[in-house]
Amino acid sequence: MVRLAIDSSSLLAVEHPSVTSVMELLASVPDPEIPVISIVDLGIVREITIAEISVMVKITPTYSGCPAMYVIEEEIRKVLERNGFTDITIEKIFSPAWTTDWLSESAKEKLRHYGIAPPVSCGSSPLLQIVLPNVSCPLCNSSETRLTSEFGSTPCKSYYVCTSCRQPFEYLKSL
Repeated sequence: MVRLAIDSSSLLAVEHPSVTSVMELLASVPDPEIPVISIVDLGIVREITIAEISVMVKITPTYSGCPAMYVIEEEIRKVLERNGFTDITIEKIFSPAWTTDWLSESAKEKLRHYGIAPPVSCGSSPLLQIVLPNVSCPLCNSSETRLTSEFGSTPCKSYYVCTSCRQPFEYLKSL
């Protein structure tokens, strides 16, 4: 049995081609709410365990009530089945809780190009999570923006408008 554990920033070094292949397969699964980034970019894939044709994938929801988790689980299952795995276990793990700090830098750049302002890192300070962040416009990069609605198209996003280019945009909230 080969096990690949994933810390909050990178893969731990384990030499096994099928582990790499599974990670590459999972990198093809888009986030259903923000399809420009994958579940690997999002940082929710926490651990992969492989034994012959069976695989266990542990994922951490972005928040405990995230409705996209059902779709994500199904997409994980589909991509693994299409690639020969017949015994698939998908387990949700809740500790440690997911944080936007787990987003890859590549994911943040993809969000920006898609027109969604990436989250401002709040670090470990609970006070920084309460104060409204200074959100830059993903379209013109101006910091002259204002919050128009705390809730956007999904609970994890809010709506902003740029006072420089006058364009509305969404912001992926820091968690």
